Amino acid sequence: MPILLIGLNHTTAPLDIREQLSLSEESLRAIHTHPFVESVLLSTCNRTELYAVCKGTDFNALENYLADATGVPTEEFAPHLYRFSDNEAAHHLLRVAAGLDSLVLGESQILGQVTKAFTLARELGRTGPLLSRLFQAAIHSGKRVHSETAISRNPASVASLAASIAENALADLTSAQVTVLGAGEMAELSVEALRRHGAQHILMINRTLERVHAVAERWNTGAAPLELLSETLGETDILITSTSADSIVVSREMIQNTMQQRPNRPLLLIDIAVPRNIDPAAASVPNVLLYDIDHLNTRLEQALAARLAEVPHAEAIVAEETGKFLTYFNALDMIPVIADLHQQAESIRKAELAKTLRHLPDLSDDQREHLEALTRALVSKLLAPTTQRLRIEAACPQGHHYAEVTRTLFNLPGQRSTCSFIGSNCPHQP
Repeated sequence: MPILLIGLNHTTAPLDIREQLSLSEESLRAIHTHPFVESVLLSTCNRTELYAVCKGTDFNALENYLADATGVPTEEFAPHLYRFSDNEAAHHLLRVAAGLDSLVLGESQILGQVTKAFTLARELGRTGPLLSRLFQAAIHSGKRVHSETAISRNPASVASLAASIAENALADLTSAQVTVLGAGEMAELSVEALRRHGAQHILMINRTLERVHAVAERWNTGAAPLELLSETLGETDILITSTSADSIVVSREMIQNTMQQRPNRPLLLIDIAVPRNIDPAAASVPNVLLYDIDHLNTRLEQALAARLAEVPHAEAIVAEETGKFLTYFNALDMIPVIADLHQQAESIRKAELAKTLRHLPDLSDDQREHLEALTRALVSKLLAPTTQRLRIEAACPQGHHYAEVTRTLFNLPGQRSTCSFIGSNCPHQP
């Protein structure tokens, strides 16, 4: 059965499409239908990807499933999709886990997100041996890339970029009042990055006080409920938003009212949430500067310079680990063929030996054992070159064709080849 993948990311779809297809963990848990043999849905700020093991090669089934899960009509996102199968799907996932397909090249957060998506799918009973092997290969490959190369050592995550923008926008980040809206992973990473850049006055605001207090305690920041957001904006120099809300939290009117109270004091807004937390129209308010997740892409050049040099080494690791997985994947077609071939040969050996022994009733037990060993050795030596060749060909892209032809040549049970891979001149080709 093939591995199919459909997905979109920051290179194929605009932010508004990505926002609509973004799925929270709660949404993923609420999906009860599971029409595939195996499936994993990876949804992050910059990508939504569905990996599935199917009985056929119909990408439409994956698109319809994604439409049902998100409530977005297929025709709205289908033009932005990439569609991969088998080898391409495997190689793509390993590149994603390594941070080679990220908005921020080499960022390590995606590896955790891939791990989390796989863990959740396994918990919900949606994975099996094939996707488990694939995602484990991707996670292992990603860890190798981050430990064996310097591609992630130069800080360039979304959170680090937000902190860098804040530092560049203000003359003194140490005296600035920073408000972080949200208490999830990205919000906490933003606080961590802000601390590294020298921010000392940080207030965290969240709808759930219990959650924000836990994060605030870890990072020694202030904490406040969402109801106090409008009030705290009056003293805020930098607002970073990263909540899981599915609608605008900070309106243009809220920002305009704030700036009327402090017209000469600039306000920097950095919205790293998907869907967006800040109304894009807030950028039109005088003395307000707004960056959203797409704007951060323009700030990557310095970080990319150091990371780009590590790409060849990272790609080599990904290629090596992809090759290991594909050796396993392509061999799946060959393993039962080799087993059937040996089983057939063993059945013939036993039948022919039994016929012979009926004509030699006076043989001793020792002589019978010698004949048994002789026939076993003959079968083993006769099949050894074929078996070895089949194991080698199993790792090549056309391994499944060799499996089909072997079944045809040896009259083995199962799917038979039409020898279409041999070429258009084959007289037996339909």
